[in-house]
Amino acid sequence: MRFYRALLLLYPVSFRAEYGAELRAAFERQHPAGDVFATLAMVAAAIADVVPNALAVHWDILRQDLRYMLRAIRQSPGFAVTAVLVVALGVGANTAAFSVADFVLIRPLPFPQPDRLIKLWEKTPGYGQMELSPGNYRDWKASAKSFTSMGAYTDVEVNLTGAGEPQRLHIGWVTSDLFSVLGVRPLIGRLFNAADTVAGRSVILSYALWQTQFGADTRILGSGVELDGAAYSVIGVMPPDFHFPTRDIALWTTMGFDADALADRANNYLDAVGRLRDGATLESARAEVDVIAARLRREFPKDNESTGAAIFRMTDDLSARSRLLLLALCGAALCILLLACANLANLLLARAVSREREIAVRAALGAGRERLVRQLVTESVVLAVMGGAIGLLVAVVAVPGLARLVPDNLPIEQAPTLNVRVLVFAAATIALTGLGFGIVPALRAGAGRGMSGLRDGARAGGGRRQRVRGALVAIEVMASVVLLVSSGLLVRAMWRLQSVDTGFNADGVLTLRTALPMPRYADPLAREPFFTRVLADVRALPGVTSAAYISGLPMVMKGGIWPVAVTGHEVIRDAANSASLRFVTPQFFGTLGIPIRNGRDVQETDAFNRPFVAVVSESFAKRYWPNEDPIGKHVQFALHDREIVGIVGDIRVRGLEQQSEPQVYVPYKQVEAGSLVYYAPKDLVVRSSSTAAAPLPQIRRIVRAADPSQPISDVRTMDEIVADQTASRLGQLRVLGMLAAIALLLAAVGIHGLLSFTVSRRTQEIGVRVALGAQSRQIVSMVIREGLLLSLAGVIPGLAIAYAAGRGMEALLAGVRPNDPIAIGVAIGATCVTALLGCARPALRASRVDPSEALRAE
Repeated sequence: MRFYRALLLLYPVSFRAEYGAELRAAFERQHPAGDVFATLAMVAAAIADVVPNALAVHWDILRQDLRYMLRAIRQSPGFAVTAVLVVALGVGANTAAFSVADFVLIRPLPFPQPDRLIKLWEKTPGYGQMELSPGNYRDWKASAKSFTSMGAYTDVEVNLTGAGEPQRLHIGWVTSDLFSVLGVRPLIGRLFNAADTVAGRSVILSYALWQTQFGADTRILGSGVELDGAAYSVIGVMPPDFHFPTRDIALWTTMGFDADALADRANNYLDAVGRLRDGATLESARAEVDVIAARLRREFPKDNESTGAAIFRMTDDLSARSRLLLLALCGAALCILLLACANLANLLLARAVSREREIAVRAALGAGRERLVRQLVTESVVLAVMGGAIGLLVAVVAVPGLARLVPDNLPIEQAPTLNVRVLVFAAATIALTGLGFGIVPALRAGAGRGMSGLRDGARAGGGRRQRVRGALVAIEVMASVVLLVSSGLLVRAMWRLQSVDTGFNADGVLTLRTALPMPRYADPLAREPFFTRVLADVRALPGVTSAAYISGLPMVMKGGIWPVAVTGHEVIRDAANSASLRFVTPQFFGTLGIPIRNGRDVQETDAFNRPFVAVVSESFAKRYWPNEDPIGKHVQFALHDREIVGIVGDIRVRGLEQQSEPQVYVPYKQVEAGSLVYYAPKDLVVRSSSTAAAPLPQIRRIVRAADPSQPISDVRTMDEIVADQTASRLGQLRVLGMLAAIALLLAAVGIHGLLSFTVSRRTQEIGVRVALGAQSRQIVSMVIREGLLLSLAGVIPGLAIAYAAGRGMEALLAGVRPNDPIAIGVAIGATCVTALLGCARPALRASRVDPSEALRAE
């Protein structure tokens, strides 16, 4: 019998109260006590009887509630539309933000057991992460027992020819065992093996290149492709979801290391990844690699004197700045959800008070509290579901616009999608909004006030209920202040970054890349005719004032760091003794507007058979000769002793947010054949007196005439390159700005709604005040004062939370302090204006109350 009583709990309370005793009595008559088999049959029969009937009863009550709700909505459509839109904003913002955060921070990388994959780096004083040299990589791989396997890679660019229009491709240059370390399989074909490393002429295509360039031809295996003039054989195609190390990699080929490469432990260019052995932990692997690095420091004191090891999980290979951008977005979305929930709760509380007489009548006619609460909860849940459905559509539209916040250096796709986990999150958000913030107003309304509910009428709704609604509005204001201050801080940081002096003049400068294929152009003497012809023809174009080549553009090529030794001193490998290397042609400084402070530019006469020279930046000169004239001094840099012949202004090589090393520029002719081919000039910069892109068609013809097989890539202006430095910030700011505007709107709606409701409930009181001599301005002041006090109650905690949030995202603030007075002042001012706008209509309505009508009203 206890089992049957428990089973009856599946019925609604009202149903049990009316029919429970009868059902229990009938059950006892039909199922007297018996043996075990009879008991089991009784249990089965009870379940078969109660469960479908209970569902039918619930469904019948739900249909009644839905019909009643639809009638109520038709009577007050404004309430329903407002509630649905509020929920849609909260659910849409949070679903979109969570989809991006899940895509980058939570979703596992597309490899088997991704938590076992470890990135390995070298580190030296001033550089916490540096690529490995081939020699150190070989020794780490041979000595580390914490890993089942280890592979290395780097990314390079090659020219694809012989398959239509020449193309410049970004490719992965990998060791033959890298794909095995990652645990991936090809879509068709096979992976690399040791024989491919020896031959060095095999490639694996990305799915995108296979589709676009080779028409998804499954007979591609064994076919030849031409990269930088050399023939390669296609041995495989990777699946469509494989993007390693970044999503712009078009194909992969193998690399090996000769004796010279292994001997030079100062040549750092390898990224390494290992797979942890079963039983090994990150901490044990780190300890083992530290021991190996210490041993190599003793064995190779010249190159490895200050070289250590840094390892961490590949899943953590995300910059602090990118992580903070996403967390800030999620925090802003949570503020919007809090605002939406508070607004919905306020709407439901106000509606419950306005329906108090109706609820009292229904209670007087016999409706129990459970039935009333159920009706009101059903209404709030249905409104939340409707709003949630619209919010999901909003998220689907918004997510592609947030793709800019996805870091470029992750082996994942560009665009996040709404997967099952995101949909579960959206459902939980809808449930929280509908149930969590709908059940309390329902319980308060369902508590009933008996006859007092019938008598009080319009006078109901004050006291404790008014304080609850006031607290909800204060929460809305608080969330708005947090969003406004955070957005203001990031706007200030953006302004500060945009005011940073780049050191060059980007206006009117077009850039494009004509990276020459190696080994065809490995000799500087082979490159010289190409540069000479292209530059001469480009400089002769109408509107072109100057043109030059450089190894890599500032803010694009951020590496190229070499140790420096002033003649007579040892080379020390650390950040305080490093500079960036660039090979340039004459006129580069004039083209980019970099001022020459002293000495001269590089010249065509600075040939290989002449004394090696260099032009250095001001910071370089101040570091090594702070109180001397550096012209004529010598440094050991990039494999040669070089004489300083010029001093130029510093530029922001590493971008607007990072400190840049001093720069060293050397003539493009002063390098041995086959040496430093990575630094061969490849980026053409052209300054025009007209628009930057105007000479592009003629430049294409000039390059094609100089070498018909040479592709042109990376066409953009220097203005675009500089703007790209703050593009992700700008995308985040647009989102945060929109959310802050929504927050202000919701706060204004909350203040307006509460004060309008208060005025309507205090009509008699206001009428009495007017009858006793209160002036209209006094009534207006009373209402506005109440609104401003509500705002003040939210502003103070909002500022405290905003300050804490600012401290948490200081890495994004570019030196702007979390208590920046301008950001805080603008936020407070915007909040006060919003509060006044929210107060205006209720205050005017209160000032127009007719005391005679108010006193005659109930």
